[in-house]
Amino acid sequence: MRVDLNSDLGESFGRYKLGLDEEVMKYITSANVACGWHAGDPMVMRRTVTLAKELNVAVGAHPGYPDLMGFGRRYMDITREEARNYILYQVGALYAFVKAEGLELQHVKPHGALYNALVKDEELARGILEGIADFDKKLIFVGLSMSKPLEIAEEMGLKVAHEVFADRAYNPDGTLVSRRKPGAVIHDKELIAERVISMVKDGGVKAINGEWVELKADTICVHGDNPQAVEITAYIRKRLEEEGVKVVPMGKFV
Repeated sequence: MRVDLNSDLGESFGRYKLGLDEEVMKYITSANVACGWHAGDPMVMRRTVTLAKELNVAVGAHPGYPDLMGFGRRYMDITREEARNYILYQVGALYAFVKAEGLELQHVKPHGALYNALVKDEELARGILEGIADFDKKLIFVGLSMSKPLEIAEEMGLKVAHEVFADRAYNPDGTLVSRRKPGAVIHDKELIAERVISMVKDGGVKAINGEWVELKADTICVHGDNPQAVEITAYIRKRLEEEGVKVVPMGKFV
């Protein structure tokens, strides 16, 4: 049994530092690198890709809405054509640094509000997937586990990775509980580890109302934006390996 651990990285900008990238990258297998629109800049992108190379971590693009002030967490009403070109532009920007370091780009995972919006908006999803396919059909599209965009991506001939979230509560329909609601984010590392093992080995987890939600876990999103998050990420990896689960980049099995 194999699974990937991914984290959103390279989200500093100019003089502003966000995240403990150097620490969390020791425990993950895939890095989602911001492409300069919701976060990141050319210097940060280069440093993040270089760090991934040093630690043998696979690199993916993490494109978002053009919204630095809102960190890409605010919805924007864009057309299918705009979505297609927004993705192509950002993936191309990151790929320049990936190529300069002699690496391959593994995957694309949309960020924040864009990630959530495409689950419910098929036109938006198609635009994003067309942008990925325009660049390279061998790239893996990372999306919310069991969601419609993953089906569409496979129909288009793209490889997909079903993503689950280590520290987030789920609604009965498999979507994430809004961060604005109580209980949306889980902080207890034992509970987080148990839920992750359940998602990987049992194919699901209990929703916030106690119902069982079926999920497929190819890759698990973890965080590294504070010392506790890094500790939790290290603990998740340790527990998975104790359960006999191999933690490897998604490109090795998707």
